[in-house]
Amino acid sequence: MPAQRVLTLEMTGHGTTLVGEDDSLPAASMRLPAGVFSTLRTYGGRGVVRFDAHLRRLEESAARLGRPAAVDPAGARRLVGGALRAGGHAESRLRLTFAPPRLFASVEAFVPLPPSAYREGVACVTLYLHRDQPRVKDTRFIPTARGAYAQLPPGVEEGLLLAADGSILEGLSSNFFGVLERHLWTEDERALPGITRALTLEVARARLDLERRPVRRQDLPRLQEAFITSTSREVLPVARIDGEPVADGRPGPRTGEIMRDLALLIRREAEPL
Repeated sequence: MPAQRVLTLEMTGHGTTLVGEDDSLPAASMRLPAGVFSTLRTYGGRGVVRFDAHLRRLEESAARLGRPAAVDPAGARRLVGGALRAGGHAESRLRLTFAPPRLFASVEAFVPLPPSAYREGVACVTLYLHRDQPRVKDTRFIPTARGAYAQLPPGVEEGLLLAADGSILEGLSSNFFGVLERHLWTEDERALPGITRALTLEVARARLDLERRPVRRQDLPRLQEAFITSTSREVLPVARIDGEPVADGRPGPRTGEIMRDLALLIRREAEPL
């Protein structure tokens, strides 16, 4: 089955219904009614980490948009199980879209970044871009993010969203962290509450003191380490920002420790669906 094939299923009263086939997750999202979403991936074919947390985030995001509704956990599990069977991939990446009361699952093959990205770190650039509601994963932001990705320079992995005060809030599809003098800095109030971000904070507090405040653009020359997190990337070291190296331009030791700690936590918690 071609890796670019994306199937979308909808939860029904007693099972699932196939509603479409597309060539990318953003394209699949655009065919669906506007709502909120959460992205997850599998481990070992059917294992998912903190599935219930994804469902809670869907409910919280919908409530923030003035559309309060509950997601049926049993129905959501049937939906994801059906999507995994329909996709038939060794490992899958899924997007749950909640347009109350309707719930959809889009599935594609999961293709990880090359190991060199984790050994060497990646490049990011800063962008003056913001979400209208930064605590909500709103599907209406997907075209904006897709357009921004298309404009990134060659070789750049992620765009980092800058606030007017110079704070680095998050990435287009990730959360951002910086290490400064044994403190781990990350924006809290003006960034999406990512599931992988929460897991990272759990393991990082054993290594570093946490500062739930943003790194500012003027702090970049002083950064000792930086990384981004997302479901698909887990913890990904950042070696360059706006063309300038972070410290010596190589992934730092704290980032490596957090990467390993998170991988262990994921292996412990991956729950088969």
